[in-house]
Amino acid sequence: MSAVPRFEELQIYRPSQVGIVYRCDACHAPIFLRFTVRIYAASRIELSPQFVEVERAREKFSFTYVPEEVELLFREALTCFSSGAFNAFASMCRRTAQAVFADLGEAGKLRLFDELNEVRELAALSADTFAKLKSVLFGTASDPRPNIPALDGYEAGVALEVMKDLLYEAYVRKGKLQQAMLVRRFFLDETTQTNITPLSNAG
Repeated sequence: MSAVPRFEELQIYRPSQVGIVYRCDACHAPIFLRFTVRIYAASRIELSPQFVEVERAREKFSFTYVPEEVELLFREALTCFSSGAFNAFASMCRRTAQAVFADLGEAGKLRLFDELNEVRELAALSADTFAKLKSVLFGTASDPRPNIPALDGYEAGVALEVMKDLLYEAYVRKGKLQQAMLVRRFFLDETTQTNITPLSNAG
């Protein structure tokens, strides 16, 4: 825990809810939580064990190798997720996916659909969760309303991890592999050049 309200001030003003700031163990970012106060006693204040996340720690993703338009849209999606705006997050995931499909073409879209099916098996997603993910990412504006389904916190978290995985497969993995091949070729060329024995001058 990084910050708490002062006990004396709480006893004076007695708010029905209290905000507390925690520090994320993973990224050390502040996490803002709101608790309902159960009891104001003379020497203690009891809070409800349930809380509301006012703001989540910002999600991280390496955008190296990701096209500019896709990066712009997915960054906004991450902002929506961190703010707890899960339906706005779903809408931005749809826009991100559309940008990816436009960039990769129909063959790339089919490949990512196969990847989504593989994720379904690996993560053992329920049929309902998978149907929502498929609708969010591969649906169109002509689908019956609501053409982007509403997501709860858990479903949004699953969608976030799926989006990260799909973007990694579409761009980051390929980019890292190509970069590694370039480095290998560079060192191979350097080794080949240094192993050439110069001809000695006839004396």
